[in-house]
Amino acid sequence: MRLHKYTVASLASLASVAASLLSVTGAPAQAASAADAAAGPGAWRWAHRDVHTDQQFRGLDAVDRRHAWVGGSKGGVWTTSDGGRTWRDVSPAGAEGLQFRDVEVTDRRTVSVLAIGEGRASRIYRTQDAGRTWTRTFTNHDPRAFYDCMAFWPGGRRGLAVSDPVGGKFRILRTTDGGASWSVDDRSGMPRAFDGEFAFAASGTCLVTTGWRDAYLASGGAAARVFHTVNRGRTWSVTDSTIPASDAGGVFSLSFRNPERGLAVGGDFEAPEVGSDASASTIDRGRSWWNGGDLSGYRSGVDHVAGLRRTAVAVGPTGSDVTSDAGRTWQPFSTDDFDAVHCTEDGACWASGPEGAVAKLVR
Repeated sequence: MRLHKYTVASLASLASVAASLLSVTGAPAQAASAADAAAGPGAWRWAHRDVHTDQQFRGLDAVDRRHAWVGGSKGGVWTTSDGGRTWRDVSPAGAEGLQFRDVEVTDRRTVSVLAIGEGRASRIYRTQDAGRTWTRTFTNHDPRAFYDCMAFWPGGRRGLAVSDPVGGKFRILRTTDGGASWSVDDRSGMPRAFDGEFAFAASGTCLVTTGWRDAYLASGGAAARVFHTVNRGRTWSVTDSTIPASDAGGVFSLSFRNPERGLAVGGDFEAPEVGSDASASTIDRGRSWWNGGDLSGYRSGVDHVAGLRRTAVAVGPTGSDVTSDAGRTWQPFSTDDFDAVHCTEDGACWASGPEGAVAKLVR
């Protein structure tokens, strides 16, 4: 988490500027800093560090510019400790055919991977020895449930996983022991979902945490909304996003620079080249969302770049876009096909996608 403190006078000044711009444009002020502006997309490119496999990598998490993990579409898990020059196959035994759509690294040796699907296909595996051995820590036994994403708070002890609605509400799993065990949450504090509303298991980022107690959940289908909790999932509020909802569309991915400021991207995966109205931003803890700049296509993953306060990268099947003004505008910089993106605290960004594709951002 990267927090920024301002004096009262600075906040007042910023509020005045924001109000002036809002009256003209209808969107909050998000001017790029000098550092963000200097990091424009002109020289940005992806340097491939692919894995020799035909599996699609929608599950991705990284520790730093040297250490990363990917989860595949046929039960495979790989890890690197040398920046992607070599990869080690650490796939859990008996996981063949599972679709690992989310990977969560809580330290260099402790990792949880989420398999998606109906009924028993939804599972969570965990390793504490960097992939040498795995334990299955959760198996879904409810045929109505379909788990999509999971996320942990700093420290790695507390985390959540989300299933598509069961009985009219999103179902939440909770762990308080670092993923060693999971339990289904009481849902009395969860708002009702619309009939046909669901989450997208596209990049492991339909559910994200920020700070020590906040989490955000994205939806699509019958409604494109963002759910928010300030108390680690005991109660939730929900707000409409500005991204259009459709049978195959809505909000696919979220990224928060801090609990107040975040980005959402999505679109319609059946119209992959259409990126109009496919991004949104918030500066008030998700109470309101503003329509962001158009993307160059549907995007399934987004993340903020460490060290650059207003810069983020979004990826999808038709390419990648970058913003240097907190989502007000986006510029394309690659046509490589990726599903997920993750940026680390040391300034590295990793992306993953089909046919074993993995890459690191060069800028």
